[in-house]
Amino acid sequence: LMFALSLLLGTTITITSNHWIMAWAGLEINTLSILPLIAKSHHPRAIEAATKYFMTQATASALVLFSSMTNAWHTGQWDITQMTHTTSCLILTSAIAMKLGMVPFHFWFPEVLQGSPIITGLILSTIMKLPPIALLYMTSHSLNPTLLTLMAIMSAALGGWMGLNQTQIRKILAFSSISHLGWMAIIIPFSPKLTMLNFYLYALMTSAIFLTMNTVKVLKLSTLMTSWTKAPALNTMLLLTLLSLAGLPPLTGFLPKWLIIQELTKQNMAPTAIIISLLSLLGLFFYLRLAYCATITLPPHTTNHMKQWHTYKPTSTLIAISIVMSIMLLPISPMIPTIL
Repeated sequence: LMFALSLLLGTTITITSNHWIMAWAGLEINTLSILPLIAKSHHPRAIEAATKYFMTQATASALVLFSSMTNAWHTGQWDITQMTHTTSCLILTSAIAMKLGMVPFHFWFPEVLQGSPIITGLILSTIMKLPPIALLYMTSHSLNPTLLTLMAIMSAALGGWMGLNQTQIRKILAFSSISHLGWMAIIIPFSPKLTMLNFYLYALMTSAIFLTMNTVKVLKLSTLMTSWTKAPALNTMLLLTLLSLAGLPPLTGFLPKWLIIQELTKQNMAPTAIIISLLSLLGLFFYLRLAYCATITLPPHTTNHMKQWHTYKPTSTLIAISIVMSIMLLPISPMIPTIL
């Protein structure tokens, strides 16, 4: 409970602060409070994940502090929105990319997610990404669009490519997170609110998938194949949520992609929109593979699998709400332009 409260405190401090030192303090509180949650199981892999997480986050925090100090040195401003010095902006973009796990600073994220328990993995994929994205949102007007576009396309490409041959579900979700970060980063110089919308919907769909995995106790594809007998209805919903995360049209996940492509076309960046859309097809492949293993059929294999017992444990309301929202929010799209 104490660590969870510290997480909320750190996130709130960063999001609500105007001063760089406060924002940095919030990021540090966040990092220190998630470390015990990662290393809780005392498994060597968990300890390794916690160490890797600490090293990357400490480096990124130092870079955030360095960029804000350089900016203050040149402009006399500690205000987050007054980030005007060019070099400081480039260092800040790199630091936040490292915090989020965007390419080329993505190597730590799949390893850390693989070494963490499922619920900690959920926190790492959603809540822990909110403070850095909030900092990007606040400094969006002064960031370098070329650098962000380059990072975004590399993230979408690598997130898709590297997820193709994975068998561990947490690693697949880590690479899916990297490719979604590409979609968020590409639009932030032009429409920061769209980035926030994309992040909220991504967090919603990822939460639904992690909570479902936690309920059926599945960690890799081979156990996912036989888990449909445990909770058939939940697995059917998992299929739809995965397709929503892939961004297929009648589902919620299509909404941010559609709006982002539309905005990029308005900014005369149609080639970029085409490239990032084609790269998201790579992600579609592994989502379909997960969906195929979850519900549709068992792949042909020689090993005999024991069917699992059907569990009559009632599904929690939280999973039910997050899954329904992950699937059915597309009809709200006419309201979005009024909010933006």
